[in-house]
Amino acid sequence: MAQIIDDDTLIIIPLPEYCVSAKLPRKLKAKFRRHSKLVYHVKKVYPYARIAGIKLNEYEDILKAAQSDKERRQLMKQAEDELKAEFEDDLKKLTFKQGLILIKLVDRETGNTSYKLVQELRGKFTAFFWQTFARLFGYNLKVEYDPLGADKEIEDIVVMIENGQI
Repeated sequence: MAQIIDDDTLIIIPLPEYCVSAKLPRKLKAKFRRHSKLVYHVKKVYPYARIAGIKLNEYEDILKAAQSDKERRQLMKQAEDELKAEFEDDLKKLTFKQGLILIKLVDRETGNTSYKLVQELRGKFTAFFWQTFARLFGYNLKVEYDPLGADKEIEDIVVMIENGQI
């Protein structure tokens, strides 16, 4: 069968469908599995990091309007109670790896490490306490997000999520 398009003759031959499948080498299988797990973890914690960025902006605006330190502390305590009521159960269910990724993504969304956020909002002593507590369990609240270095893979996944690709 032939078809003429703009003085060109094209031969059209229907071909049967063919499925290509090959076994991945072990190294690629392990890498693919690791990447799939990372995608899963990032997709699970990224919404919480986004919410953290949004809530931080809301609370900064509210705190600017506070008249005194006492009022500011009361507002922060109220905000903390609201966040605990809304997210505590979900965050307790996160795995260790998801917690590490969440700490990095909070830095990405807010521009400050978790330690700096606690220090600004709750004070130096509280920040020191939570950093010490976190270190006991293998976390570091002072870790910074590095989208061009160590966290490039996470950044790529986040960009794909934002673009609706995954």
